Amino acid sequence: MAKLTKKQKEAHSKIEKDKLYSVEEGSALIKEITSTKFDASIDLAVRLGVDPRKANQMVRGVVTLPHGTGKDVKVLALVTPDKEAEAKEAGADYVGLDEYLEKIKSGWTDVDVIITMPSVMGKLGPLGRVLGPRGLMPNPKTGTVTMDVAKAVTEVKAGKIDFKVDKTGIVHAAIGKASFSVDKIAENAQELLDTLNKLKPSASKGVYMKSIFMSSTMSPSVQLDPKTV
Repeated sequence: MAKLTKKQKEAHSKIEKDKLYSVEEGSALIKEITSTKFDASIDLAVRLGVDPRKANQMVRGVVTLPHGTGKDVKVLALVTPDKEAEAKEAGADYVGLDEYLEKIKSGWTDVDVIITMPSVMGKLGPLGRVLGPRGLMPNPKTGTVTMDVAKAVTEVKAGKIDFKVDKTGIVHAAIGKASFSVDKIAENAQELLDTLNKLKPSASKGVYMKSIFMSSTMSPSVQLDPKTV
């Protein structure tokens, strides 16, 4: 097992063993113990009391973080010519159709989000093996397949993220950067947790939010108290 560095030992020493922190306390502590030279991402990992193998217990949704993610999200708008100007004005980084479909077929996936129109989805089907594993396949449920392309691009650029429970019952999401103020980190975290609560499946019995951990890139994690959410 690798030895902890001096900074890592110092970070671990500031976390009280077995203590469950409130969202505000956890946000302040994560900011305090993050010592990377770059602007680290702040992440939440929420273990839910659901069985993702059952369709009626799948938890998936979108949330617009009030302070954004702090990340410059690269957006590709796969649209017909009549929608290109709209997508560009809304801030899409790449706009077009056939030329980008060919690039994707060749393995190009240097984007964070793809937004398209219902009429174009048929062309994206054959690219599922490229886009699916990377989480890039547009989906009407997340608002990335829409006729209102400008609105979709604007929302993604402003901090709209989509999330999905994984096969182990955990939702992972980036909710900000270490450079954010404690209030902004806490408010973003609370927005995601509130959204998850609203999406609780009726088929889920017992404790819904089993555990919540907040961490930053290369930091130890801090356990939050689900009862305070």
